[in-house]
Amino acid sequence: MKTDKENKKKLESFFRDEYDSLKAFVNSRIKSSSERDPEDIIQDVALRLFSGADRYAPINNVAGFVYHSIKNKIIDVMRGGKSHVKEQNDNDAKLIEFTELLYGKSDNSYSEKMMHDLKHAIMNLKPEYRDIILAVDFEDYTYKEITEETGIPQGTLMSRRHRAIALLHKELLKKKTTNY
Repeated sequence: MKTDKENKKKLESFFRDEYDSLKAFVNSRIKSSSERDPEDIIQDVALRLFSGADRYAPINNVAGFVYHSIKNKIIDVMRGGKSHVKEQNDNDAKLIEFTELLYGKSDNSYSEKMMHDLKHAIMNLKPEYRDIILAVDFEDYTYKEITEETGIPQGTLMSRRHRAIALLHKELLKKKTTNY
């Protein structure tokens, strides 16, 4: 994927050139401790960004993108940090919320199979549809933030999300009538 390689190159270059500035930024926001090491925070953010580089539209404002991600990580750390289990539970809760968006609220919980099928359906969407669903519904970005980072107009982003939800609803409705 061309976007994936371009994003990774931009991120690599930025982290290489600006590492000391990033470290100073983190130091200015928190005091170091064993749980709040600035380098650990930067490395966690870098790992997350590099592993997700293929999910993002072309990154135009790399500095804003990275600093925004670091700021969010600092907030997480200041709140006491998120353990892997808590992140998984948060993602599961968001998946259930998203399932409710597609199917409406229910008194009973959604089956593991339905949540698995939803995850699979999201990952099989066209990249621009998948990206907006992940960004808005799972990573809590606002349309304005995405517009600032990507340059894509908010109306376009809203349309893509609306189309993505319609496609997911159609796909999962077929499975729901036969499996759930």
